Parts: sequence; C-alpha cells; structure tokens
Amino acid sequence: MGNAADDWEEHARKWIEWARTPDLDSYWRYRDAFFDFLPPPGKSTLDIACGEGRLSRDLAERGHQVTGFDVSPTLIEAAREAHPGGEYLVADAGDLPFEDGSFDLVVAYCALMDIDDMAGAVREATRVLTPEGRLAISVVHPANTGVKTEDGAFVVGDTYFEGTYQREVVERDGVPMVFAGYTHPLTKYTDAFEASGLLIEAVREPKAVHRDGSVSPYPWHLWLRVIKG
Repeated sequence: MGNAADDWEEHARKWIEWARTPDLDSYWRYRDAFFDFLPPPGKSTLDIACGEGRLSRDLAERGHQVTGFDVSPTLIEAAREAHPGGEYLVADAGDLPFEDGSFDLVVAYCALMDIDDMAGAVREATRVLTPEGRLAISVVHPANTGVKTEDGAFVVGDTYFEGTYQREVVERDGVPMVFAGYTHPLTKYTDAFEASGLLIEAVREPKAVHRDGSVSPYPWHLWLRVIKG
C-alpha cells in the first residue's frame, strides 16, 4: 500500500502546473455543473485537500467564505500565493484543527480517494459541520477504477471490494503528472457516511465530456451530497 500524502507532496509542482492549465483536465468542463450541485453560500465553507487552491478560489468568487487545507506544504504555499486574501493551512484531513460545528458546508472535490484515511476524513468533516450542514463530494466513479484495456473499456477486476493503491503517470499537452490514490468500492464511501451519521441527499453521475466535445459512454465522476442529521 502506498502513502498518498507523500506522493502528492513529491509531485506537487507538477500538479500546480497541471491544475492551472485551463482545459487540461475535466475540472474545467465539470466546474459550473458542480457548483450548481452545491448549496448556496452560507456562513463558512471548508475545502478538503484544496491542493493549489483552484476550487477555493472559484468558490470565493461565487460568494463562499472559504477555508482551504491540504497536507502538502508546497500546495498550500502555492494556494496562498495565488489568493493572498484567502485562508489556507497545512492540516491532516483525519485530525482537523477546527472547533465542532465550524462550517455549514464542507466540499471534497476529487479528494477523498486521495486521502490515506478516507473514513477518518469523513468523520472529521462531520464533526466540523453544523447541524444540518452538508458535505458535497466528487470522486472518481467506482465503476471507472478497473483495468483499462486497449480498446478504452474498463473491466472491473477481482480487487473491486478490497480496493487498491494506484499511481498513474499521465502526460497531456506536454504537461506530465503522477496521480496517486486509492480505488474504493461505492460501499466504502456509504459505510463512512453511515458511521458518521450522514444521510445521502443527492447523487449525480455527470456525463463525461472529452476535450473534443464528445461524450464518454461511462461516467468519470460520482457526486454525492450528504446532510448531517
């Protein structure tokens, strides 16, 4: 098993370039629809594993009072430089330095599958939520974490329920990146919600649009919005 925190710090500079190159990844094509999926801005919003801060910056532009954190010091330094008026700190998702009930919205965009203790992160997110606060997540769709074959199809292997740790080397438009994280079955996420007393409010499987405008026959992401009971 790997260590996602170390892997993301090691490749932080690559991620900064990747994340800040418009249209290089699907964020730019999902962004507006994902913001429509979120509740309107409230008292305070927490961005889990904010990385170099692109989601936090976009949330702030839409009226959210955002605090972003990440385990990577390099990424947090980049977030602060890009958004001097923002609130960014180095923190562990499984041991947050916030009071109970500090946020009415917690967002984890393509983050939970890259956190070493995913269930612990959900538990801590729940703790810092206000009563009836919401956690909104986007993860790589569990149906899209199998073995990629030569014809582009994905085949679910015999490790689906156990999950695996993966590192994938990708280069796009001359920009290299190493993606590291875990494959989780859907029930691992829902078990974490159930254990933390969270109720599923909404589920989306957004259609994946390629850079050329064509639509993928399978979903890339899964969006879940859960509420603290």
